[in-house]
Formats: sequence, structure tokens, C-alpha cells
Amino acid sequence: MPRTIWKGAVSFGLVHIPVALVPATTRQGIDFDWLDKRSMDRVGYKRINKTTGEDIDSENIVKGVEYEKGNYVVISDDEIKAAHPKATQTVDIVAFVDAKDISFLYIDTPYYLTPDRRGEKVYALLRETLIETGKVGIANVVLRNKQHLAVVMPLGKALVMNTLRWADEVRGVEYLEMKDEALNADLNPRELDMAKRLVEDMSEEWNPAQYKDTFQDKIMDLVETKAREGKIEAVGGPEEAVDRRSADVIDLTELLKRSLAGKPAKKAASAEEDDDEAEQASEEQAPAKRTSGKSTASKKAPAKSTSSKTASGSKSTTSKSTASKSGSKRAS
Repeated sequence: MPRTIWKGAVSFGLVHIPVALVPATTRQGIDFDWLDKRSMDRVGYKRINKTTGEDIDSENIVKGVEYEKGNYVVISDDEIKAAHPKATQTVDIVAFVDAKDISFLYIDTPYYLTPDRRGEKVYALLRETLIETGKVGIANVVLRNKQHLAVVMPLGKALVMNTLRWADEVRGVEYLEMKDEALNADLNPRELDMAKRLVEDMSEEWNPAQYKDTFQDKIMDLVETKAREGKIEAVGGPEEAVDRRSADVIDLTELLKRSLAGKPAKKAASAEEDDDEAEQASEEQAPAKRTSGKSTASKKAPAKSTSSKTASGSKSTTSKSTASKSGSKRAS
């Protein structure tokens, strides 16, 4: 059975589509753990002061962001917690764009969206609408307390959600500083024709299963061989428990007309009034459970803070780069 990692709803206008999120990929590769060869105990990473080499207790460790070379701003755990976006359990679609306009450079991690809690019909409605219009939905979503930009798109009979990289995480082609000979090359027509024929001769149907990670295969063959020879060491350790949360959602297919008339996605001020009308209409037709986070989920999720961009704009190019690198370290 597929492993559900998140439950909530895809929301656009006043329509909620109950969905479950299932990873569309699995990470392979060899995971080499560090072991103490004397006792076969696991070896972890020590917290040490990089200047003195001394061990540091966790209570003496604080988090800092490098504002400029050698100068850090210390951020407390409470400040970090307050900055986390509020989890709404909603894939909040804020706009629809042409699918062809999204560069593959922005695609990060794919997930399957599966219909949940009698949401099959409205799920199919969104899928077929996206197919016929050639559009995809741009959405905000919070996963594991981290805000993501995402795109919701059809894939066969399923809907897929790909998290996207933010604009400042993708470098433009101008970053390469390519020479004019590469950008505006004067190509010989005969050479171009030969290159096309070579490509046609090497063309075949895409079959990802025929490509193998030879390093992984060789290592796992070696592991199997040593295991059969009895060369196995017992290593113990606790298993980590994973907490899964879910949320009740409301299926409001009949509010499509209200969404088109009111356009709540572009009128945040009237969102609460629309929600009250939606609740009244829902109660007249069939009773439905309503969560306390409904009104929050139906609003647009905020875009990235402009104040942070303004602050970073006052820094030097070097400062921005180092702050970005330190942010990556903090996240890890």
C-alpha cells in the first residue's frame, strides 16, 4: 500500500478537494553508517568548538546567521519557531498558468495527490479541467513546518504535486557568462544535417528501467556475498517514530459558481463573508464537518516576505551569498 505522509485538501476559490499526499519517488543509493570497529556501536557526530577543539554541551549552542563575512546575527529558538508558517493542511492554489511556461529547473520533489474522504468526483473535475485547458495550478503548501511553492498538474488519471524552487534559488543562463561563439555560432548546414541524422540514429523510446546505478549494484552484490559467508555484525539501536497528522476537509463542488462570481482568490477582504455563505449553503444541502482552520485554508497563503527581500537588498553581494550558505547549514 502507498504510504500517506500528509492529509488535507487542494483548495481553489471555494472548492476543497480532499486529498492524501503520497511520495512519488524513493531514494536509493548506499547508506554507509559509521561504526566503532572495536564494539560495533554506531558513531555519531560530536559537537566541538572548531577553534579550541573542545566538546560543547547542547545548552551552550545557539544558532546564528552570517550577516557578512565573520559577523553573525544570533537567532533564538523561539524566534525561529515564530517565523515558521502556520500549517493549514491545504494545498492552496493561488493562480493557474500554462503548463509549458514552467521550466524544469524549478521542479524539485514530486508527490502523488490521491482523492480522500469521498472526494473522487471533485478530484476528477479538477484533473479534467487542467487537461482540457492546458493549465496547471500554482499553490502554496506547508509540509513539515516548511513553506513551499508548488504546482498541481495532471498525470494520466492522477494529480501530481511538485514542490518548486523559489525564484532566487534558480540561476539564469546569464550566470554562465558564455562567449558569443557559443551563443551566436555560425553553423555549417552540412554539419548540422549530419548531427541531426546522428541524433535520429541514436533515438529510442524512453525506458528508465534500462539505466542502472552500477556502483549500488556492485556494493549490494558485495554485501550479499559477505552475508552468505557469515560476515555480519549485530548493531542495535532505537527506531524513530514518525507522527502523522490529518485534517477534516469539506467537499464543496457546488460552490464553483460562487467562486466564479465572487472571485475570492483575488478579494482577500471578502473571504470570510464567502466562507459564511458557503457554510450556510452546505448546511442546507447536507451536513458536513467544518474545521477551525477552514477560513484560513480558503485564503491565499502569503508569498515570501518582501521585508526580508528589502533587508537582503541592503547587503553586499558577498553578504547575501554567505547568509544564504549559512541558512542552508542551519536548515540541515
